[in-house]
Amino acid sequence: MKKLLALLVLVLAAVGVYWFVFRNASASGEDHKLAAITLKKHSDTFNKSVDATVNTYLALKDAFVEGDTAKAKQQAGIFINMLDSLPVSDLKNDSSLVVESVKASIADIRSNAVSLLAQTDITEMRQDFNMITAMLYPGFFKAINYEGPKLYLQHCPMAFGEDKGADWISNSEEVVNPYLGKTHPQYKDEMLHCGEVKDTIKAQ
Repeated sequence: MKKLLALLVLVLAAVGVYWFVFRNASASGEDHKLAAITLKKHSDTFNKSVDATVNTYLALKDAFVEGDTAKAKQQAGIFINMLDSLPVSDLKNDSSLVVESVKASIADIRSNAVSLLAQTDITEMRQDFNMITAMLYPGFFKAINYEGPKLYLQHCPMAFGEDKGADWISNSEEVVNPYLGKTHPQYKDEMLHCGEVKDTIKAQ
């Protein structure tokens, strides 16, 4: 009788262990199937300010597509003001190294935008625009942990001659070249779509 009771206890214990282990394994498997929730790191105020700055850059790019130097300078001025108003203090939760990196990046971008304003030749203005782009990508976007809409880094291999390429950023995959544009003195608008998408810029 005692042996039978002991055997019954052993069987119940085995069933209990089996149920506990496999139930937990099943629950764990279900948890792994759940999609991770992506939380934004920055405030809405910061992200909206970055988006507005990017939109001003895009308007500057469009001015170069049209070959409109007056409009380009107007947008460059607005772009500088947008850079100055970026709420970098919102990054206080990041490390001091990140904050200083963002400040240095903004200063470099701003310097090239100011240089653009001082130019009178559209080719020189486009050179400064190329430098602004180089400072934005990847440095600025990585430093701030960009969380805005998807953007595209695009490249023209002959922006300043057959062997002198340049980049720009667009909010569309369609290539519309701001360096050769619609009114190029040699190509007219024949090279308007010269270029390729090199990379995407998107929230991590």
